[in-house]
Amino acid sequence: MKDFPNILGNDALRSRLAADIRGGTLSHAYIIEAPDGCGKHTLALEIAAALSCERRSESNVSLPCCACPACRKILAGKSPDVSVISRDDGKAQIGVDKIRVLREDIRFLPNDLDQKIYIIENAHTMNIQAQNAFLLTLEEPPKYVLFLLLCESAAPLLETIRSRAPLLRMSTLPDSTVREYLLRTDASASALSKEEPDEFDAVIKIAGGSPGKAKDLLDEKKREPLLAARRLATDFLYLAADGKKGKCSILLLGRFSQKRTELTSQLSEAENAVRDLILIKKCDSAPLLFFSRDDEAAELAFRFKSSALININRAILSAKERLARNANIRLTLYALAIDCGLL
Repeated sequence: MKDFPNILGNDALRSRLAADIRGGTLSHAYIIEAPDGCGKHTLALEIAAALSCERRSESNVSLPCCACPACRKILAGKSPDVSVISRDDGKAQIGVDKIRVLREDIRFLPNDLDQKIYIIENAHTMNIQAQNAFLLTLEEPPKYVLFLLLCESAAPLLETIRSRAPLLRMSTLPDSTVREYLLRTDASASALSKEEPDEFDAVIKIAGGSPGKAKDLLDEKKREPLLAARRLATDFLYLAADGKKGKCSILLLGRFSQKRTELTSQLSEAENAVRDLILIKKCDSAPLLFFSRDDEAAELAFRFKSSALININRAILSAKERLARNANIRLTLYALAIDCGLL
């Protein structure tokens, strides 16, 4: 029996929530914090289902059971008592009008559940007016209301909100767990692992422990720009290791994007790769963020002196800082190449 059966990992969190629901000690609000793709929305729906599960009092049944009418209705997104509040398309923030509608809706009793559950997606994007309006309700909500605030980071939320809503932090997963999940649930993952194993390994690394992001990257159009950035970062480091200058360096610089956001992402990939190489120089069993194969990373790492890798890392950070200050992109790349000994 596994409580919250659609949530991977996070055993301690699942046990805590199940105990609180069975014991009737659930708080009136929670902040669920995790990177995108780690299952925040799924967990919120399963909490709502667990509260209303018709078999929740049975000790030998998982919570929620996911099979009773109440569970099926909630998990399918068809319960009138489970509301999802999110940003409008194209909007960067949740405005105060959304919260005013929520506050008005709270006045009405549940339709067919014992509670009304409000799931606020990207709660960290509520603007200050929206947060202040929400706080008025959060301080003294009706007893039948549960708030679930989903966010990548709780830091942008007002301290007064964070003090009234316990934090539930979901963990990213080991690469092995993400890999097993993809192969078990998606036929295209199995096909990719057989036809392009290196590409599949890269998808796992790029996902960074997020099963949702990994599943999204099975779409070739979505993963190809990220794979291209990884190839560029690898070629950049091999060129730096070989000490080649001149035409090769000019050709490589021409592959970097002239768009500030894309270039920053490309440099971040290179930064992750350098981070791996520095750790390998210091530790035989370093957890790698960028490289899929330990042997490839080790071979490249030992082409460099540690001081050279540290210098390249500083040069990348300096380039990202220049971009953040709106510096000229071509001059930034030129300075990066000089700092890394490529020109």
